[in-house]
Amino acid sequence: MKKDVKKFNRHTSNAIVNSRDIRAWRLLLSVGGACGVLVLAAVIVSAQQTKVAAAATAGSTVGTPQGDGPTPTKPAATTTDTRYRIGPGDVLDVRVARAAELSRDTVRVDQGGMIRMPMLDEDIRAACLTEGELGENIAKLYRKYKNNPHVDVFVKEFQSQPVSVIGAVKNAAQFKLQRRVSLLELLTFAGGPSDAAGQNVQIVRAGGPSLCDSGSGDTENNAFVNYKLAEVLRGMPEANPFVQPGDIVSLPPADQVYVIGNVRQPRAVPMKEPLTVSHVIAMAGGTGPASKRDKIRIIRQLPGSTAKQEIVVDLAAIEKNKAEDVVLMPNDVVDVPTSGTKSVLRSLLGAVVPSVGQLPVRVIP
Repeated sequence: MKKDVKKFNRHTSNAIVNSRDIRAWRLLLSVGGACGVLVLAAVIVSAQQTKVAAAATAGSTVGTPQGDGPTPTKPAATTTDTRYRIGPGDVLDVRVARAAELSRDTVRVDQGGMIRMPMLDEDIRAACLTEGELGENIAKLYRKYKNNPHVDVFVKEFQSQPVSVIGAVKNAAQFKLQRRVSLLELLTFAGGPSDAAGQNVQIVRAGGPSLCDSGSGDTENNAFVNYKLAEVLRGMPEANPFVQPGDIVSLPPADQVYVIGNVRQPRAVPMKEPLTVSHVIAMAGGTGPASKRDKIRIIRQLPGSTAKQEIVVDLAAIEKNKAEDVVLMPNDVVDVPTSGTKSVLRSLLGAVVPSVGQLPVRVIP
Protein backbone atom coordinates (compact mmCIF):
# COMPACT_ATOMS: atom_id res chain seq x y z
CA MET A 1 0.00 0.00 0.00
CA LYS A 2 2.85 2.41 0.78
CA LYS A 3 4.28 1.77 -2.69
CA ASP A 4 0.91 2.60 -4.23
CA VAL A 5 0.78 5.87 -2.30
CA LYS A 6 4.29 6.88 -3.47
CA LYS A 7 3.38 6.02 -7.06
CA PHE A 8 0.23 8.13 -6.75
CA ASN A 9 2.24 11.12 -5.44
CA ARG A 10 4.70 10.91 -8.33
CA HIS A 11 2.04 10.81 -11.09
CA THR A 12 -0.35 13.37 -9.65
CA SER A 13 2.01 16.10 -8.42
CA ASN A 14 1.53 18.17 -11.65
CA ALA A 15 -2.17 17.45 -12.18
CA ILE A 16 -3.63 17.99 -8.68
CA VAL A 17 -2.67 21.07 -6.68
CA ASN A 18 -5.31 21.13 -3.96
CA SER A 19 -4.04 19.55 -0.72
CA ARG A 20 -7.53 18.48 0.32
CA ASP A 21 -7.90 16.56 -2.99
CA ILE A 22 -4.60 14.81 -2.34
CA ARG A 23 -5.80 13.68 1.08
CA ALA A 24 -9.02 12.42 -0.46
CA TRP A 25 -7.20 10.38 -3.08
CA ARG A 26 -4.86 8.89 -0.47
CA LEU A 27 -7.92 7.78 1.51
CA LEU A 28 -9.33 6.16 -1.62
CA LEU A 29 -6.10 4.17 -2.04
CA SER A 30 -6.05 3.04 1.54
CA VAL A 31 -9.61 1.77 1.20
CA GLY A 32 -9.78 0.43 -2.35
CA GLY A 33 -6.34 -1.07 -2.86
CA ALA A 34 -5.59 -2.01 -6.45
CA CYS A 35 -9.10 -1.10 -7.59
CA GLY A 36 -8.58 2.34 -6.18
CA VAL A 37 -5.39 2.69 -8.20
CA LEU A 38 -7.23 1.89 -11.45
CA VAL A 39 -10.03 4.30 -10.64
CA LEU A 40 -7.50 6.99 -9.77
CA ALA A 41 -5.62 6.52 -13.06
CA ALA A 42 -8.82 6.87 -15.07
CA VAL A 43 -9.76 10.05 -13.25
CA ILE A 44 -6.31 11.58 -13.81
CA VAL A 45 -6.43 10.89 -17.57
CA SER A 46 -9.94 12.37 -17.76
CA ALA A 47 -8.80 15.49 -15.90
CA GLN A 48 -5.84 16.03 -18.23
CA GLN A 49 -8.04 15.63 -21.35
CA THR A 50 -10.48 18.15 -19.92
CA LYS A 51 -7.66 20.69 -19.45
CA VAL A 52 -6.42 20.21 -23.04
CA ALA A 53 -9.92 20.61 -24.45
CA ALA A 54 -10.48 23.75 -22.39
CA ALA A 55 -7.21 25.26 -23.60
CA ALA A 56 -8.06 24.49 -27.23
CA THR A 57 -11.51 26.04 -26.84
CA ALA A 58 -10.03 29.19 -25.31
CA GLY A 59 -7.50 29.52 -28.14
CA SER A 60 -10.13 29.10 -30.82
CA THR A 61 -12.32 31.85 -29.38
CA VAL A 62 -9.57 34.47 -29.26
CA GLY A 63 -10.42 37.29 -31.67
CA THR A 64 -13.75 35.72 -32.71
CA PRO A 65 -16.58 38.27 -32.71
CA GLN A 66 -19.47 37.40 -30.45
CA GLY A 67 -23.05 37.84 -31.51
CA ASP A 68 -24.25 39.40 -34.75
CA GLY A 69 -21.59 41.92 -35.72
CA PRO A 70 -21.17 43.88 -38.95
CA THR A 71 -19.98 42.08 -42.03
CA PRO A 72 -16.18 42.31 -42.36
CA THR A 73 -15.08 44.90 -44.88
CA LYS A 74 -13.38 43.80 -48.07
CA PRO A 75 -9.62 44.19 -48.29
CA ALA A 76 -8.33 47.21 -50.11
CA ALA A 77 -7.27 46.83 -53.74
CA THR A 78 -3.71 45.66 -54.14
CA THR A 79 -1.15 47.20 -56.43
CA THR A 80 -1.86 44.41 -58.95
CA ASP A 81 -5.59 45.16 -59.11
CA THR A 82 -6.25 46.46 -62.62
CA ARG A 83 -10.03 46.91 -62.27
CA TYR A 84 -11.38 50.27 -63.38
CA ARG A 85 -12.14 52.72 -60.59
CA ILE A 86 -15.00 55.12 -61.23
CA GLY A 87 -14.08 58.81 -61.28
CA PRO A 88 -15.54 62.30 -61.80
CA GLY A 89 -17.10 62.79 -65.24
CA ASP A 90 -17.90 59.13 -65.86
CA VAL A 91 -21.43 58.29 -67.00
CA LEU A 92 -23.00 55.23 -65.35
CA ASP A 93 -25.88 52.89 -66.09
CA VAL A 94 -27.51 51.73 -62.82
CA ARG A 95 -29.99 48.85 -63.04
CA VAL A 96 -32.08 47.64 -60.08
CA ALA A 97 -33.59 44.23 -60.84
CA ARG A 98 -37.39 44.18 -60.95
CA ALA A 99 -37.54 47.86 -60.01
CA ALA A 100 -37.57 50.06 -63.09
CA GLU A 101 -38.60 53.07 -61.00
CA LEU A 102 -35.27 52.89 -59.15
CA SER A 103 -33.07 52.30 -62.21
CA ARG A 104 -31.27 55.04 -64.14
CA ASP A 105 -29.52 54.68 -67.51
CA THR A 106 -27.54 57.94 -67.44
CA VAL A 107 -25.99 58.94 -64.14
CA ARG A 108 -23.03 61.32 -64.31
CA VAL A 109 -20.48 61.33 -61.51
CA ASP A 110 -19.98 64.90 -60.30
CA GLN A 111 -16.60 66.52 -59.63
CA GLY A 112 -16.82 65.51 -56.00
CA GLY A 113 -17.16 61.85 -56.98
CA MET A 114 -20.84 61.60 -55.94
CA ILE A 115 -24.06 60.48 -57.67
CA ARG A 116 -27.78 60.82 -56.87
CA MET A 117 -30.33 58.01 -57.04
CA PRO A 118 -34.17 58.01 -56.73
CA MET A 119 -35.77 57.90 -53.26
CA LEU A 120 -32.44 58.45 -51.50
CA ASP A 121 -31.99 61.66 -49.53
CA GLU A 122 -28.20 61.72 -49.61
CA ASP A 123 -25.66 61.54 -52.40
CA ILE A 124 -23.79 58.28 -52.89
CA ARG A 125 -20.02 58.16 -53.22
CA ALA A 126 -19.02 56.55 -56.52
CA ALA A 127 -15.43 57.71 -57.02
CA CYS A 128 -12.66 55.18 -56.39
CA LEU A 129 -15.09 52.24 -56.40
CA THR A 130 -15.42 49.46 -58.97
CA GLU A 131 -18.75 48.81 -60.68
CA GLY A 132 -19.41 45.85 -58.40
CA GLU A 133 -18.55 47.73 -55.20
CA LEU A 134 -20.82 50.64 -56.08
CA GLY A 135 -23.64 48.21 -56.93
CA GLU A 136 -23.34 46.57 -53.51
CA ASN A 137 -23.45 49.95 -51.74
CA ILE A 138 -26.56 51.05 -53.64
CA ALA A 139 -28.26 47.72 -52.90
CA LYS A 140 -27.71 48.21 -49.14
CA LEU A 141 -29.37 51.64 -49.30
CA TYR A 142 -32.42 50.26 -51.16
CA ARG A 143 -33.08 47.50 -48.62
CA LYS A 144 -35.50 49.81 -46.82
CA TYR A 145 -37.70 49.82 -49.95
CA LYS A 146 -37.10 46.36 -51.42
CA ASN A 147 -36.23 42.91 -50.12
CA ASN A 148 -32.78 41.74 -51.21
CA PRO A 149 -32.39 44.17 -54.12
CA HIS A 150 -29.89 43.30 -56.83
CA VAL A 151 -28.10 46.27 -58.41
CA ASP A 152 -25.83 46.25 -61.46
CA VAL A 153 -23.64 49.23 -62.36
CA PHE A 154 -21.99 49.71 -65.76
CA VAL A 155 -19.75 52.53 -66.97
CA LYS A 156 -21.23 53.85 -70.22
CA GLU A 157 -18.72 56.63 -70.86
CA PHE A 158 -15.16 56.61 -69.57
CA GLN A 159 -14.36 60.28 -69.08
CA SER A 160 -12.43 60.48 -65.82
CA GLN A 161 -9.06 59.00 -66.71
CA PRO A 162 -7.42 60.62 -69.76
CA VAL A 163 -3.67 60.25 -70.20
CA SER A 164 -1.47 61.65 -72.97
CA VAL A 165 1.73 60.45 -74.61
CA ILE A 166 3.84 63.04 -76.42
CA GLY A 167 7.37 63.49 -77.66
CA ALA A 168 9.56 60.97 -79.47
CA VAL A 169 6.98 58.19 -79.87
CA LYS A 170 5.62 56.74 -83.10
CA ASN A 171 1.95 57.54 -82.40
CA ALA A 172 1.51 60.42 -79.96
CA ALA A 173 -2.09 60.50 -78.73
CA GLN A 174 -4.47 60.96 -75.82
CA PHE A 175 -5.95 57.80 -74.32
CA LYS A 176 -9.03 57.30 -72.13
CA LEU A 177 -8.35 54.46 -69.77
CA GLN A 178 -10.93 51.78 -69.04
CA ARG A 179 -8.68 49.98 -66.57
CA ARG A 180 -5.37 50.50 -64.81
CA VAL A 181 -2.49 50.59 -67.29
CA SER A 182 1.23 50.45 -66.60
CA LEU A 183 3.72 52.86 -68.14
CA LEU A 184 5.25 50.22 -70.42
CA GLU A 185 1.82 49.11 -71.67
CA LEU A 186 0.88 52.72 -72.40
CA LEU A 187 4.05 53.20 -74.46
CA THR A 188 3.16 50.15 -76.54
CA PHE A 189 -0.24 51.68 -77.31
CA ALA A 190 1.66 54.76 -78.55
CA GLY A 191 3.75 52.60 -80.89
CA GLY A 192 6.86 52.65 -78.71
CA PRO A 193 9.76 55.12 -78.80
CA SER A 194 10.87 56.51 -82.13
CA ASP A 195 14.45 56.52 -83.40
CA ALA A 196 14.88 60.07 -82.09
CA ALA A 197 13.94 59.17 -78.50
CA GLY A 198 16.41 60.00 -75.78
CA GLN A 199 17.27 58.01 -72.68
CA ASN A 200 14.53 59.24 -70.34
CA VAL A 201 10.76 59.01 -69.85
CA GLN A 202 9.11 61.87 -67.99
CA ILE A 203 5.68 61.82 -66.32
CA VAL A 204 3.96 65.08 -65.43
CA ARG A 205 1.13 64.57 -62.94
CA ALA A 206 -1.07 67.20 -64.56
CA GLY A 207 -4.21 65.73 -63.02
CA GLY A 208 -3.13 66.72 -59.52
CA PRO A 209 -4.00 64.67 -56.44
CA SER A 210 -6.66 62.03 -57.01
CA LEU A 211 -9.84 61.70 -54.94
CA CYS A 212 -8.62 58.21 -54.12
CA ASP A 213 -5.33 59.37 -52.62
CA SER A 214 -4.95 58.83 -48.90
CA GLY A 215 -3.34 62.25 -48.54
CA SER A 216 -0.11 60.87 -47.07
CA GLY A 217 1.95 61.30 -50.23
CA ASP A 218 3.97 64.37 -51.16
CA THR A 219 2.07 65.45 -54.26
CA GLU A 220 4.37 68.38 -55.00
CA ASN A 221 7.48 66.21 -55.15
CA ASN A 222 5.63 63.56 -57.17
CA ALA A 223 4.26 66.06 -59.73
CA PHE A 224 7.23 65.34 -62.01
CA VAL A 225 8.78 61.87 -62.22
CA ASN A 226 11.68 60.75 -64.41
CA TYR A 227 12.57 57.17 -65.39
CA LYS A 228 15.29 55.61 -67.53
CA LEU A 229 13.81 54.49 -70.84
CA ALA A 230 15.91 51.31 -70.90
CA GLU A 231 14.57 50.28 -67.47
CA VAL A 232 10.98 51.01 -68.54
CA LEU A 233 11.35 48.89 -71.68
CA ARG A 234 12.72 46.02 -69.59
CA GLY A 235 9.63 46.20 -67.39
CA MET A 236 11.55 46.73 -64.16
CA PRO A 237 8.99 47.16 -61.34
CA GLU A 238 10.55 50.34 -59.97
CA ALA A 239 10.38 51.96 -63.44
CA ASN A 240 6.98 50.68 -64.55
CA PRO A 241 4.27 52.28 -62.38
CA PHE A 242 0.57 52.49 -63.14
CA VAL A 243 -0.25 55.78 -64.84
CA GLN A 244 -2.75 58.08 -63.14
CA PRO A 245 -5.63 60.13 -64.56
CA GLY A 246 -4.35 63.33 -66.13
CA ASP A 247 -0.78 62.09 -66.56
CA ILE A 248 1.27 63.46 -69.46
CA VAL A 249 3.95 60.98 -70.48
CA SER A 250 6.75 62.59 -72.48
CA LEU A 251 9.70 61.03 -74.26
CA PRO A 252 12.10 63.93 -74.90
CA PRO A 253 14.11 63.57 -78.10
CA ALA A 254 17.77 62.86 -77.65
CA ASP A 255 20.35 65.62 -78.01
CA GLN A 256 21.77 65.72 -81.51
CA VAL A 257 25.00 66.32 -83.36
CA TYR A 258 25.16 67.24 -87.02
CA VAL A 259 27.42 65.83 -89.75
CA ILE A 260 27.78 68.00 -92.86
CA GLY A 261 30.20 68.52 -95.72
CA ASN A 262 31.70 65.82 -97.88
CA VAL A 263 29.99 62.77 -96.37
CA ARG A 264 27.71 60.33 -98.15
CA GLN A 265 24.65 61.00 -95.99
CA PRO A 266 24.71 64.39 -94.21
CA ARG A 267 22.37 64.05 -91.24
CA ALA A 268 21.52 64.82 -87.64
CA VAL A 269 22.56 61.99 -85.31
CA PRO A 270 20.66 61.44 -82.02
CA MET A 271 22.96 61.15 -79.01
CA LYS A 272 21.51 58.04 -77.36
CA GLU A 273 24.99 57.20 -76.15
CA PRO A 274 28.38 58.95 -76.04
CA LEU A 275 29.50 59.65 -79.62
CA THR A 276 32.91 60.38 -81.09
CA VAL A 277 33.95 62.00 -84.37
CA SER A 278 34.80 58.74 -86.12
CA HIS A 279 31.54 57.22 -84.92
CA VAL A 280 29.23 59.89 -86.32
CA ILE A 281 31.12 60.05 -89.63
CA ALA A 282 30.66 56.30 -89.98
CA MET A 283 26.93 56.72 -89.20
CA ALA A 284 26.79 59.31 -92.02
CA GLY A 285 28.11 56.75 -94.50
CA GLY A 286 31.75 57.74 -94.30
CA THR A 287 33.67 60.47 -96.07
CA GLY A 288 33.23 61.17 -99.75
CA PRO A 289 35.95 61.36 -102.42
CA ALA A 290 38.56 64.11 -102.16
CA SER A 291 37.89 64.73 -98.48
CA LYS A 292 40.47 66.51 -96.37
CA ARG A 293 40.54 63.82 -93.68
CA ASP A 294 43.25 65.60 -91.71
CA LYS A 295 41.29 68.87 -91.48
CA ILE A 296 37.90 67.77 -90.16
CA ARG A 297 36.37 70.54 -88.07
CA ILE A 298 34.19 70.36 -84.98
CA ILE A 299 32.21 73.56 -84.53
CA ARG A 300 31.04 73.86 -80.93
CA GLN A 301 29.01 76.61 -79.33
CA LEU A 302 30.26 77.37 -75.86
CA PRO A 303 27.64 76.92 -73.10
CA GLY A 304 25.98 80.14 -71.99
CA SER A 305 27.30 82.27 -74.87
CA THR A 306 27.05 82.79 -78.60
CA ALA A 307 30.79 82.30 -79.11
CA LYS A 308 31.87 79.27 -81.13
CA GLN A 309 34.91 77.07 -80.74
CA GLU A 310 36.56 75.27 -83.64
CA ILE A 311 38.43 72.01 -83.08
CA VAL A 312 40.44 70.44 -85.95
CA VAL A 313 40.95 66.67 -85.89
CA ASP A 314 42.84 64.24 -88.11
CA LEU A 315 40.54 61.33 -88.97
CA ALA A 316 43.35 59.32 -90.60
CA ALA A 317 45.45 59.58 -87.43
CA ILE A 318 42.44 58.58 -85.31
CA GLU A 319 41.90 55.47 -87.43
CA LYS A 320 45.56 54.53 -86.89
CA ASN A 321 45.26 55.10 -83.11
CA LYS A 322 47.76 57.94 -83.34
CA ALA A 323 45.32 60.62 -82.16
CA GLU A 324 42.48 60.82 -79.68
CA ASP A 325 38.98 60.24 -80.97
CA VAL A 326 37.21 63.38 -79.70
CA VAL A 327 33.98 62.86 -77.76
CA LEU A 328 31.24 65.12 -79.09
CA MET A 329 28.88 67.35 -77.12
CA PRO A 330 25.21 68.09 -77.85
CA ASN A 331 24.68 70.32 -80.89
CA ASP A 332 28.25 69.90 -82.17
CA VAL A 333 28.63 70.30 -85.94
CA VAL A 334 31.14 68.00 -87.66
CA ASP A 335 32.24 69.46 -91.02
CA VAL A 336 34.14 67.26 -93.46
CA PRO A 337 35.83 69.57 -96.02
CA THR A 338 37.09 68.72 -99.49
CA SER A 339 40.47 69.59 -101.01
CA GLY A 340 40.78 73.11 -102.45
CA THR A 341 41.07 72.60 -106.24
CA LYS A 342 38.69 69.69 -106.33
CA SER A 343 36.29 71.64 -104.22
CA VAL A 344 36.30 74.50 -106.73
CA LEU A 345 35.87 72.06 -109.64
CA ARG A 346 33.01 70.33 -107.86
CA SER A 347 31.36 73.69 -107.23
CA LEU A 348 31.72 74.69 -110.87
CA LEU A 349 30.27 71.39 -112.04
CA GLY A 350 27.38 71.82 -109.67
CA ALA A 351 26.65 75.23 -111.17
CA VAL A 352 27.28 74.43 -114.86
CA VAL A 353 25.78 70.97 -115.28
CA PRO A 354 22.20 71.92 -114.42
CA SER A 355 22.28 74.86 -116.85
CA VAL A 356 23.65 72.65 -119.61
CA GLY A 357 20.84 70.19 -119.06
CA GLN A 358 18.30 72.95 -119.69
CA LEU A 359 19.61 73.77 -123.22
CA PRO A 360 17.53 72.71 -126.23
CA VAL A 361 18.77 69.68 -128.17
CA ARG A 362 19.44 70.08 -131.91
CA VAL A 363 20.64 67.57 -134.45
CA ILE A 364 23.58 68.48 -136.69
CA PRO A 365 23.11 67.01 -140.18
